Amino acid sequence: ATRLVTHTQEVINQLVRADLVVGYNVISFDYEVLLGHTIFDFRDQVRSLDLLVELEKKLGHRLKLEAVAAASLGTGKTADGLEAIRWWQQGKLAEIAEYCAYDVKVTKEVHEFGAKNGFVKFNDKNGREQKVAVKWSLD
Repeated sequence: ATRLVTHTQEVINQLVRADLVVGYNVISFDYEVLLGHTIFDFRDQVRSLDLLVELEKKLGHRLKLEAVAAASLGTGKTADGLEAIRWWQQGKLAEIAEYCAYDVKVTKEVHEFGAKNGFVKFNDKNGREQKVAVKWSLD
């Protein structure tokens, strides 16, 4: 438990020092989780680019990272959040770490794709590939 607290504090320190935090559902999920570990409110005090929020503003609905990654990158996530919860309950921390690391990599690549191309692709509810324009920079 002490290692987890130490690692959590390291993540918090990195987020506080960051010029920009890029994530997918980082504002509604990750920051909410971290509120249980610090009094620092990341939503108001850290410059963030939440790709989910940006896409939702343009489309009027939420997209799963999987839908954007599969269409834009030709690859998807390795698991979903519900599976990660089951792993936590089963004490499978290595699987959670691998899942999170891959999720971060996919998010980074989706951001880079959008910044480079000015759009990202996604599969709509009928499985058709769509494009949405984005104005994301790599700076």
